[in-house]
Amino acid sequence: MGFYLAFGTVLLLLAITAPLALLFGFGGAIAARSHVLPLSWFGKGYIAIVRGVPDIAFFLFFVIALDQGIEWLRHKVKCPDWDQPIRQGSDFLVCDIAKMPLGTSPQWIHEIYGFTLAVVTFAIVFGAFAANVLHGAMTAVPRAQIETAEAYGMTRRQAFWRITVPQMWTYALPGLSNLWMVLIKATPLLFLLGVEDIVYWARELGGSKTAKFTEYPHGDWRMWYFLALLVFYLAFTKVSEVVLARISARLSHGQATIGGEAQRKAA
Repeated sequence: MGFYLAFGTVLLLLAITAPLALLFGFGGAIAARSHVLPLSWFGKGYIAIVRGVPDIAFFLFFVIALDQGIEWLRHKVKCPDWDQPIRQGSDFLVCDIAKMPLGTSPQWIHEIYGFTLAVVTFAIVFGAFAANVLHGAMTAVPRAQIETAEAYGMTRRQAFWRITVPQMWTYALPGLSNLWMVLIKATPLLFLLGVEDIVYWARELGGSKTAKFTEYPHGDWRMWYFLALLVFYLAFTKVSEVVLARISARLSHGQATIGGEAQRKAA
């Protein structure tokens, strides 16, 4: 059942992370385009730094840093009388009531906490890539349309929300489609974050020398388990391609793009 439920964990991760990463990306793109220099520097720095760090390094570093940051804040609030250093060599020691989650918490609390850290990390990483895509899409909207909207009396903000945002999705969708595919392929990184995903269960149930071997004795079946994962990911990406193609056709309708021109010729 753990193996079957792990498929739900992956789908839930994608369902939560995709819109959250898009939100991060939209905010990052707006910040990068801002005329306020500190905000523009922040947006461009977020995009450059996160995109420039290897995903696996960012996942391992950020999760540890975020977890320790939360525990450090709780430690300062809940244990003000603590007189020992928190960092002792390579150890990070806080009082028991400041740990996240508490050692006495049930297992499902530990799993939800780890899953939440994974969602935040995925959203920040892929939000930076989405921000770069959306920033380029906003720039691709013809400037003449913005100037026409302003000539009709729209403010810069009104022109952005009524002209730029509705039309940018046509230009952004190819990049966002690729990003969605990369996000699907990146879900096995959950295994590195301590979440029992399908890769973890495939290794545990398929291997003949793991902790689950004594419960389910058998030979080395990892090839068959990972073959099932291969089929799952290929089927999922194929369904995603079909859905994204329909969305692209819908967004291209009536637009002055290659897709829109192809639809007009076909009609």
